[in-house]
Amino acid sequence: MNNTLKVAVFGGGSWATAIVKMLCENVTTVGWYMRSESSVEYIKENKHNPNYLPSAEFNVAQLFLSSDIDEMVAYADIIIFAIPSAFFNTELSKISLSMKDKTIFSAIKGIVPETGLIVGEHLHKELGIPFENIGVITGPCHAEEVAMERLSYLTIACQDESKAVLLSEVISGDYIKCKISDDIIGTEYAAMLKNIYAIAAGIAHGLGYGDNFQAVLMSNAVREMKRYIKKVHKMKRNINNSAYLGDLLVTGYSTFSRNRMFGNMLGKGYTVKSAMMEMSMVAEGYYALKSAYELNQENGATTPIIDCVYNIVYLKRSPKRQFKLLTEYLN
Repeated sequence: MNNTLKVAVFGGGSWATAIVKMLCENVTTVGWYMRSESSVEYIKENKHNPNYLPSAEFNVAQLFLSSDIDEMVAYADIIIFAIPSAFFNTELSKISLSMKDKTIFSAIKGIVPETGLIVGEHLHKELGIPFENIGVITGPCHAEEVAMERLSYLTIACQDESKAVLLSEVISGDYIKCKISDDIIGTEYAAMLKNIYAIAAGIAHGLGYGDNFQAVLMSNAVREMKRYIKKVHKMKRNINNSAYLGDLLVTGYSTFSRNRMFGNMLGKGYTVKSAMMEMSMVAEGYYALKSAYELNQENGATTPIIDCVYNIVYLKRSPKRQFKLLTEYLN
């Protein structure tokens, strides 16, 4: 157990809960910010999150729980944000303390809607956080499987390798294995893009396309991801590594994937609004899609899958017709 490290997780959802569970294996006290005071009190009394991963029980003596975001910022040396991207800027606006001397890791797999930036770029450009103090936690890793203690793999990316190594040491355990990367921008864009491709996979399933087509779709998606990321951040990377391809596959195929679920509902005829209302969790790909599409209008990567999903979700075009057109591009 690490008795000195002050690390805090910000967020009350399933992924935040899973990260707290991982940290509790290795850190004596784990900070946990949740905006809902009633959720904080519930965990203190019942030892599990009232809304997410109820099977994950906590030793509450290990937790420093608070609904005061400034209190948690003041406490932590390492901050892990696991707040849905749609609400990230709202939560940041509540912070009155400087975070420039903190190490900040993003476990958010989306784009900040207000700026159209991935979280790392947003923290750097909007708050002046140095890139060497910013890192990314990415998969393939579903929170539900962490709760069940099924073997999972994470990639920790940071320009400062020592910070990535430190976090990997306190997250790793019997059922969590970590690897290190210096590709902060690429891994974060991959984490955002795979949600869009998972929506595409879900739409295809909802429309009745089979496994053969799904395999071709995912094969094309990883190549499209490579083209897209190369335009926004050119560096040497292996797109077949688990942080890119692995995360794409688990999000595209898993029944735990909320983005695939969202797409499946669209393929079955739900409107975007009705699908969003039906789901109890946020589909990050919905928010990422608009920004990803608009950014690519400037960068010019060939992205038929993103374009297809954008036409369906934002231009309200027929999923059946759009996928018929998409099949002419895939190979």
